[in-house]
Amino acid sequence: MLKPRFLIPVAAAFAFLGLALFIASGRSFAFDRSLVLLFRESDDLSMPLGPAWFREAMRDVTALGSFVGLGMMTIAASLTLWLCRYRHLSIGLAITVISATLVSTGLKILIGRDRPDIVEHAALTFTASFPSGHAFLSAVTMLSIAGFIGLASHRDDIARLCIWLAWVMIVLIGVSRVYLGVHWPTDVIGGWCLGIAWSSLAVALLGRKMAAADPPDAGPGA
Repeated sequence: MLKPRFLIPVAAAFAFLGLALFIASGRSFAFDRSLVLLFRESDDLSMPLGPAWFREAMRDVTALGSFVGLGMMTIAASLTLWLCRYRHLSIGLAITVISATLVSTGLKILIGRDRPDIVEHAALTFTASFPSGHAFLSAVTMLSIAGFIGLASHRDDIARLCIWLAWVMIVLIGVSRVYLGVHWPTDVIGGWCLGIAWSSLAVALLGRKMAAADPPDAGPGA
């Protein structure tokens, strides 16, 4: 029987595949529309719920999942691993995020789902809707950073802390995309599913291989 750490990414991969095929066929989910409208003022669909400061805070949160935000996180984590002499892990992390970015762009072009058109977008958009690049790439980047740091630290408590912190940010970023009206909920769910599968595969295969290649005395005190 598959253990949860294997079962979850496998289930996530199949969930993404099912969503992608369903959406690529031109069909949609009724709850997509309902949830997008849930975040809007009933008497003015152009206005997201909440005061102005909250709307601005959600834009700040969504910016963390942008190419710039995630790119800075990846650079910081990769350089930290490199300076701590975990150079193979550093390269592995960079490969994981860069390859995911290319795949995200390719999937958007291939599937070509339109962005929500029932509300006014509260943030700029430049690409197709499915999967959500913010959701997918934030999951890949943050879960991979957590996993690679866990491998470098050899401590389960540090790995768990990083994973919990990563998931808080991943969920907030995903919700912000729906709140701002730039993604359907299934775009975000699909991005999360693919991100879980991608990061799990990267940590289990590439990460462990790279960790084994780094010197046994690597670390900040070496």
